[in-house]
Amino acid sequence: MLRTRLNEALKEAMRAKDQRAVATVRLILAALKDRDIAARGRGIPDGIDETEILSMLQTMVKQRRESIELYEQGGRIELAQQEREEITVIERFMPKQLDDEEIRAVVAALAEEIGAAGVKDMGRVMAELRSRYAGQMDFARASGIVREKLAC
Repeated sequence: MLRTRLNEALKEAMRAKDQRAVATVRLILAALKDRDIAARGRGIPDGIDETEILSMLQTMVKQRRESIELYEQGGRIELAQQEREEITVIERFMPKQLDDEEIRAVVAALAEEIGAAGVKDMGRVMAELRSRYAGQMDFARASGIVREKLAC
């Protein structure tokens, strides 16, 4: 379904002559094709699944946020703005991101559900978060929240 949305978005952007969207969606499709080829080498003939696509999109957003920071430090405001525009395009294909309070609520419920008692259970909690909430949260932030919750 996400693959279809990406291909349709490319066609729409081309019809609308939205060069930033065309370029960004092409970047996404190229990264997706690279990952599909790598997956075939691992014995997955259909390519990566939706969860991995969402993870890929999340990584692309994270890379662009890091680039924005570097461009702003270097005084390259026009390049930082370009990265912001790409983030906007990429985020169209991602589910709503959970904020810190929502992450805290999810972590508390999940920790109780799987019986996580201390920091030694952090790996189990993080693995479950990744499987259930792929593309919906920043797992670096979630990791800090999980550590904080389990340390109590």
